[in-house]
Amino acid sequence: MNKIINHPFWDTHALLIARVLVGGYFVYSGFQKLTGIDGTAGYIGSVGLPMPMLLAWLAVIIEIGLGALIILGMYFKEATLGLAGFIVIITFIFHAPNSWAPDNMQQMSFLKNMCIVAGLLYMAAHGVGRAWKLKTGN
Repeated sequence: MNKIINHPFWDTHALLIARVLVGGYFVYSGFQKLTGIDGTAGYIGSVGLPMPMLLAWLAVIIEIGLGALIILGMYFKEATLGLAGFIVIITFIFHAPNSWAPDNMQQMSFLKNMCIVAGLLYMAAHGVGRAWKLKTGN
């Protein structure tokens, strides 16, 4: 059992797979927002936020940009912490506990997002790994 647990795969390829899955989730989500930017802006406006089109474009840029940095292993801690902060903010705006009673999906979205934040914080704390990362000058 120790051979499996202590195998170098966990420090190399497993972390790369995690980067691709987590970063890919955000890149995909950003492209979904981009291809339906009017709907994204409408949803943002529906909760009363100002300048919904600007905020929709900002969400697209954050999700695609920081997701890509995670995949590439560039500015890794900054990207993971930036996305964690972004997710916390949007979760409390769009899936706040006061919206749980009429819609159980809001509670599930809140909990899912908090799990994503936990994963991002774990990634930030433990780093990019040793496999296939681009150098950023550090």
